[in-house]
Amino acid sequence: MYVILVYDCGEKRVVKMLKLCRVYLNWIQNSVFEGEITEVKLKELVSKAKEFMNEDEDSLIIFKSRDEKWLHKEVIGKEKNDLDNFL
Repeated sequence: MYVILVYDCGEKRVVKMLKLCRVYLNWIQNSVFEGEITEVKLKELVSKAKEFMNEDEDSLIIFKSRDEKWLHKEVIGKEKNDLDNFL
């Protein structure tokens, strides 16, 4: 599946969340990630995030799509992390 993940964490947890999300998804800008991920890997990411999140203060929002082709993405201005697909 294709996901867009957005988080908002307290200062003490931002770096942990950033590092965790970079393991599973592509960084887009600030607290936004996107990419293809399996259901199992997504559950793993969420489980690990919950270990250090304060659910009364922090949020993790995940938008899911079956495939990237079903999602239209438009960037106005500079794209902070241009994803190049090269081998």
